[in-house]
Amino acid sequence: MPLRRLCGRSRRSGFRPIRLVAGAVLVATVLVAGSSVHAQSRSADPPEVTVVKISGPLDPVLADFIEDSITQAEHRRAAWLVLWMNSSDTVIPDTKVAELVERVRTAKVHVAIWVGQSRARAEEGAGQLTAVADAVSIGLRGHLGRFGEPVVDPARFTPAYRDALARLKTESVNGETAEDLGLIKAQAPNIGDFLIRLDGVQTKIVKTDKGPRRTPLGVVFRSLPVGSRFMHTVASPPVAYLLFIFGMGLILFELFTAGVGVAGLVGAGAFVLGCYGLAVLPARPGAIALLVLSMVAFAVDVQTGVPRVWTGIGTAALVTGSLLLYDGVGISWITLLVGIGGILLFVLGGMPTMVRTRFSTPTIGRDWMVGEEGEAVAPVDPDGVVQIRGALWRARTNRATPLAAGDPVRVVEVDGLLLEVEPLEGAAKDYRH
Repeated sequence: MPLRRLCGRSRRSGFRPIRLVAGAVLVATVLVAGSSVHAQSRSADPPEVTVVKISGPLDPVLADFIEDSITQAEHRRAAWLVLWMNSSDTVIPDTKVAELVERVRTAKVHVAIWVGQSRARAEEGAGQLTAVADAVSIGLRGHLGRFGEPVVDPARFTPAYRDALARLKTESVNGETAEDLGLIKAQAPNIGDFLIRLDGVQTKIVKTDKGPRRTPLGVVFRSLPVGSRFMHTVASPPVAYLLFIFGMGLILFELFTAGVGVAGLVGAGAFVLGCYGLAVLPARPGAIALLVLSMVAFAVDVQTGVPRVWTGIGTAALVTGSLLLYDGVGISWITLLVGIGGILLFVLGGMPTMVRTRFSTPTIGRDWMVGEEGEAVAPVDPDGVVQIRGALWRARTNRATPLAAGDPVRVVEVDGLLLEVEPLEGAAKDYRH
């Protein structure tokens, strides 16, 4: 009996290691199977396709955004980086455009460009990016071309673009012509149709009101950050122009008011933003000087309350500076009408009224002013501006005794907001009474 117990314990103790080994093998099998399933699920994820929208003049903000998008797509190992392009003007130096072209050409991710939506364009610097992209297509009524002189060696362009370069330097071609020239494989009416044609992009069939259609998978859209978008807007030619001139107008308004108010703060902010935009854009220094001169000229006549020679000088400087402001970048006639018309309406209508209100007092109780002495701050012939006890007033004198700026004057009558004045010596005799 003891022998059997001994034998029994011996058999049970012999099975215990076997059970432990079997359990370990089972756990390992489950873990390996689980990791295999997880790896399969990860490998089943569609490759990422990053789409970034590039719209407006190619300025430093957009150039940095394109370079940053390429870097991020490389780090994320995206299958494609797609530039959704609509840009017809370039306001960065050729050296910067050349760096951007090289960045697109040597990117470690496939770069594609879709010129869309309808009537979109890829011209100048943006157009030269299409010459080194891995895939290009055009939306409905879109155009690409008008490259100008290449910023890099044309040998780095794709063969079709090299062959058509002589034409693309000065001409912008539509989708049909681009397809005939071999610049694109086919037109794509929308971004979705373009994406599903790219090699390696996974798709799935979805049901729509117009029947089943293919849609791309793994698409990630990226846009300019809010701050960058704001600065990109400020740097657009019409916005920079309007901010600059209206900022100066509001500062001029504040000079004729007491203290610093909202108009002055808003004007200073608009002026600073306008200066940033003009610094980024190809603005002519001479034209900027003319715009500043126009405000100085307007300020001279605002004091008199009536248009004079300086108003004509200011108007001529404003119109000339506006028309010649940018080198190679145009401004629409609507923008010019808003800018020039708004400033003229402001300085010829609003400013004189404000000045009269600012430097006038109620009619009742102004008899004390009769006999007061002061001086003319602008010629009074017969209308002008005088200073009485530190306040500016519109004034009128007898035509026979005009006053020059700086001449001493005496108030002889108060007529509403207008003072009748005469020189201290040599005044013409008044026979009206």
